[in-house]
Amino acid sequence: MDLFLQIMSQPFVWGLLVGLGLVVMVWRLQRKDVKMLKSELKRVETDNKELQTHLNTQLKINAKGNEQLQSQLDEMREQNETLKSNLNVAQQKPGRAEMRQLQLIESALRAMREDAPGFAPAWEKAMREAESEQEAAEGGLKKLMRRVMPATSAPKLTDSSES
Repeated sequence: MDLFLQIMSQPFVWGLLVGLGLVVMVWRLQRKDVKMLKSELKRVETDNKELQTHLNTQLKINAKGNEQLQSQLDEMREQNETLKSNLNVAQQKPGRAEMRQLQLIESALRAMREDAPGFAPAWEKAMREAESEQEAAEGGLKKLMRRVMPATSAPKLTDSSES
């Protein structure tokens, strides 16, 4: 026991014991930090996997939506082309130009009836107005109204031999 007291009275031993005590405390704190960091790493990896699966699911949903939109867009383009070709074919039907000319003449005659003091200048003015009206009517609401409700007093074509 004397030997123990003599060893313990040495300053080197006290320094060694204090140093070893600090090392043990640091080692315990480090182990606790390592455990905490491992659990935090595991939690972060789990969250990362969940986020990746969510992102993959979201990307699949967006891809399906984009594919549907693209197919609808392609269908609309095809319908648009079909409608354009149908419109061109309908405008090229025989008698279409003649019907347009008859509508122009009818419109001009109505205008002539309103102001007929000088026939030739008034006729030219009325024809120009009718042509501009016809061009404006070829697009938009006027065109639709003209198709739905044709001209009320369309001139009848008769043979000159019947008269």
